[in-house]
Amino acid sequence: MKRTASRRVIVGITGATGILYGIRALQILRELRIETHLVVSRAGEMTRAHETDISREALRALADHWHPINDVGASIASGSFRTMGMLIAPCSVRSLAEIATGVTTTLLTRAADVVLKERRTLVLMVREAPLHAGHLRNMLAATELGAVVHPPVPAFYTRPKTIADLVDHTLSRALDSFGLEMPNVPRWGEPEAEQAAARNARPFPIKRVK
Repeated sequence: MKRTASRRVIVGITGATGILYGIRALQILRELRIETHLVVSRAGEMTRAHETDISREALRALADHWHPINDVGASIASGSFRTMGMLIAPCSVRSLAEIATGVTTTLLTRAADVVLKERRTLVLMVREAPLHAGHLRNMLAATELGAVVHPPVPAFYTRPKTIADLVDHTLSRALDSFGLEMPNVPRWGEPEAEQAAARNARPFPIKRVK
């Protein structure tokens, strides 16, 4: 299946806890036939080793394309390389600060800056608590620049049974910003019959992270 710029998303993974969000996002986007471009910070690699049993090579293999963190000449560093936008999952407060100020030091934050200047969708799954005034100011600044600050806050009205349920629902809301529909995720106010029909109509099953 040929993919186009309208079906291409950059995925950034930083060193904040919650790398599972980035891993799951790559799996979901692959099932949705979205071309992915992955960039992982050095701290993100450390978090991967601490929080998962997934190797560096296995993580990179989840994406269609992987870019080294210092490759500022990569395709995703240029606005002429068209994408739907970028999802940073999780997003550290350091990366948030670089994006909010425009003072970028790596390919990850440069790619985010490009997404903003091209008026594309940038979703920041900021993972930090509690927040001090500097964090809040950077969130406001990023929002004013056009980013969507989307902390990975779990919802319980869906009565989740597993951590995977919580992760999937949170990511489904983040992917809404790109106009992407994640299969098999219940939505508030939608009848069960309609949800069941929608699930049966979707051809791409989603695999759980092991």
